[in-house]
Amino acid sequence: MNKTIYFLILTLAVVSALVYSNREIKHDSEPTSKPLSTAGAKPDPAARKKWEATPDGIKYKEWETSPAGKKVHASYEKIKNDINSFANMEAVVTSVTFQRENAKPSGPKWLIVKINNEEYMMQFTQKDFQQLSSLEVNDKIIVKSRSAGYSPNHPYLIISSDYIERNNKVLFERDLSKNGGC
Repeated sequence: MNKTIYFLILTLAVVSALVYSNREIKHDSEPTSKPLSTAGAKPDPAARKKWEATPDGIKYKEWETSPAGKKVHASYEKIKNDINSFANMEAVVTSVTFQRENAKPSGPKWLIVKINNEEYMMQFTQKDFQQLSSLEVNDKIIVKSRSAGYSPNHPYLIISSDYIERNNKVLFERDLSKNGGC
């Protein structure tokens, strides 16, 4: 978790430096041709090819083409529109005790839910998970998510845990004003 935060901060610092160094004074008669950020830029194909040749890249590509990887990608396609529009998704809790293999007991907590007959994972800190202590298997909840991710180390698509309600009562809502909107 800490490595992810440091990586995001480092990335933000690099992008900010690029934006600051590339800014120009705009002239009414002369439009600028330099981009102000790398947000819309395509990833460098050479860097991707280099990464794909590493052991991690090879392992990822093998997972991506495996039945498990294809299943995770297909499950994303089923909820992609709901994520993009931050829409309500009806879910059923299937596990409140899921633990990743070789995970520390003090590590993140996972909630497994079923949406449209597909299983999804939601990760929480210990503190945030306490707000969900009343949830039980087979509880029907409403989930809203802004993003999703996948990894060969996880059996299901990981959807962000931004909003959860049960019986019209909000159980969890991520405060985006903290952590710079992350």
